[in-house]
Amino acid sequence: MATILSVSGSPSATSRTARLLCHLDDRLRQQGHEVTSLAVRTLPADALLGADVRHPAIARAAALFEEAEGVVIGTPVYKAAYSGLLKSLLDLLPQYALAGKTVLPLATGGSTAHVLAIDYALRPVLSSMGAAHIVQGWFTLDKDITVGDDGTPAVAPASADALAQVTDAFSAALGGRPALMAATV
Repeated sequence: MATILSVSGSPSATSRTARLLCHLDDRLRQQGHEVTSLAVRTLPADALLGADVRHPAIARAAALFEEAEGVVIGTPVYKAAYSGLLKSLLDLLPQYALAGKTVLPLATGGSTAHVLAIDYALRPVLSSMGAAHIVQGWFTLDKDITVGDDGTPAVAPASADALAQVTDAFSAALGGRPALMAATV
């Protein structure tokens, strides 16, 4: 199966975007993929803002992108675009850091007015970075992402079904099997 890098571009420690990615990462692991998570907010601010590509944490983040076959990019939508924190990281990566990679863009936000942020803000950047295949992304409303009684992320059923479909398409594009097929084999 594939090696996947799951990137959270949220600046918040209690991010709904991070919860959504955790939910998705679990599904991808069930399909047999190796998933590594990267929360951009944990990278040193001075290195991000100072464009210090030689900083060990930034170099390691760039190496994670290089090693991955697939990349999931998750971001909250602020002012109709992806987060500035995510932009800071993407700006520090090599121009073609996504060359040959399959990418799944995800976004979260408080209103359906932000649904097109994936296609009009994030997708062009991912494409310019050389992504071989950008699968259909998905926007999830903040209200549909919660934490279950056991502390695990929970997604409202309608959103979870749609997210499962885009996740399975991403997995299939990487050469994996959808979760239902994997469970029956």
